[in-house]
Amino acid sequence: MLDKAPLPHGMDLAHENFAVSGPDLILGGVSVRAVAEEFGTPAFIYDGGVMRRHYRALAETLSGFAAVHYSVKANPLREIIALFLAEGAGVEIASVGEYRAARAAGARPEQILFAGPGKRQRELEEVIGEGIGEIHLESFEEAERVDRIGEALGKTIKVGLRINPVPSAQAGAMRMGGKPTAFGFCEEDLAETIARIGGHAHVDLVGIHVYGGSQILDAQGLIDQWRHAIGIAAETARLLGRPLETIDLGGGLGIPYYAGEKSFDLATLKAGLPDLAALLAADPLLADARVVVEPGRFIAGPGGIYVAEINAVKNARGTRFAVTDGGMHHHLAASGNLGQIIKRNYPILAPARMNDAAVVATTVVGPLCTPLDTLGRDVMLPELGAGELVAVLQSGAYGPTASPGNFLSHPPAVEVLVEDGRAHLLER
Repeated sequence: MLDKAPLPHGMDLAHENFAVSGPDLILGGVSVRAVAEEFGTPAFIYDGGVMRRHYRALAETLSGFAAVHYSVKANPLREIIALFLAEGAGVEIASVGEYRAARAAGARPEQILFAGPGKRQRELEEVIGEGIGEIHLESFEEAERVDRIGEALGKTIKVGLRINPVPSAQAGAMRMGGKPTAFGFCEEDLAETIARIGGHAHVDLVGIHVYGGSQILDAQGLIDQWRHAIGIAAETARLLGRPLETIDLGGGLGIPYYAGEKSFDLATLKAGLPDLAALLAADPLLADARVVVEPGRFIAGPGGIYVAEINAVKNARGTRFAVTDGGMHHHLAASGNLGQIIKRNYPILAPARMNDAAVVATTVVGPLCTPLDTLGRDVMLPELGAGELVAVLQSGAYGPTASPGNFLSHPPAVEVLVEDGRAHLLER
């Protein structure tokens, strides 16, 4: 018996994460076609059940080793944050706006970690005044601000040090350290940094935060990065002369966007955790520390799609174009203009023509007056026409809030959450 041919990229992810019924892609028990008809396009549609599954798979993998804090920057919608809180996650924020969103979603102050290289005075005053679990310091000026606010309020503020690791500890498509960067304090300056931070009476240094890279698909690379971070934690505790309370290993777990990429292997990650746990247990200054991992796209990304309606189809000098009502102003990442050097396609398919085997190379573009507004180049799609739908998968993270939404003053995309056969509109 011959093995079945592998599904094309996009179709494999559709079947992995969602359901297909005849011609229709189904999210949360509702067809994409029905959601588009009820709420209109362009639309981000989020399947709450898929997000829960990805969270649970990661939480089970990390059970007994690390707690999961949802990185709000990936998708700051209140109901998305609330979904992960209900699953047992804490949250990680990078602005007072995200703090407010997390609190509105039901997060308790002690569940919130605050990172980011440019925290403003007013932001710090608000989060410290209302309550915060831990602030991750990224500059000496920030330490001074926190100290002054603590003095004014008559309390001591728990902080962690964001450490920029050495180049050998990096991984991922976007390197967050190992080079000159605005993020955190350099690893090689650790002793001096701790000495200076220790001079603040209202700052209680209780942990570290090491985040070396983003969009990591190599599980072994992430394990190696975490091992290095534990070494930094051990040196920090030694220099402090007391145990650490928190070791934040950052996020960075990636999802497959492009053809040929494989999903992050949780089994490999799980197999590597006992050695890391043994390192912690062997050091009395780390044995009781709370380890934190802060994923965003890994748990939110696969559960979302971006849907646009075709407005016109044209052929120009041998290229077939489908012009849609959506584009990079809603989904900059899918256009390749959010950090890509070489433009590659996100997985794109026709969510109401899933059983159509006949395909033609189609370049999918938006309505903006720039050639940058291209969602997919030579995508193999059915021979679609005006009024039909295209969907960009892996779109639950870094969508509207990572895009130039006001460019050319087009209206925003609607956002819809579907779960258990029910769909409802979300508000920012």
